[in-house]
Amino acid sequence: MNLSRLGELAAETVAATQHRLPPPLRPLARAVPVHYEVAPDADLLAEGFEPDILGLFTGDPHGEPGDNPSPPQILLYLESLWDYAGEDIAAFREEVRLTYLHELGHYLGWDEDEVAARGLD
Repeated sequence: MNLSRLGELAAETVAATQHRLPPPLRPLARAVPVHYEVAPDADLLAEGFEPDILGLFTGDPHGEPGDNPSPPQILLYLESLWDYAGEDIAAFREEVRLTYLHELGHYLGWDEDEVAARGLD
């Protein structure tokens, strides 16, 4: 599957996932940009992240004042998601959905335990 098509599938899945969120969460979810990257860059790997990372939230969580110079954003790594899904389209869509929700949880201020408690780990 080519990366362009994976990006389209991922974007469709994120949009559908946002649409299914409870109404009060939809505007918050749509406010944080989602970027579809091929793979993590060298700087991220140098920080100690694994090369097969599926997604990442960067920036300050919603409603929390911070000093992070980068705006909030969610990064989804297409090659890692595709590999993790065993190159199966249905599994890819499901993993995009779960990874997006996991990272959205971080945007909402949930830590790893809170994300896991909601079944998003």
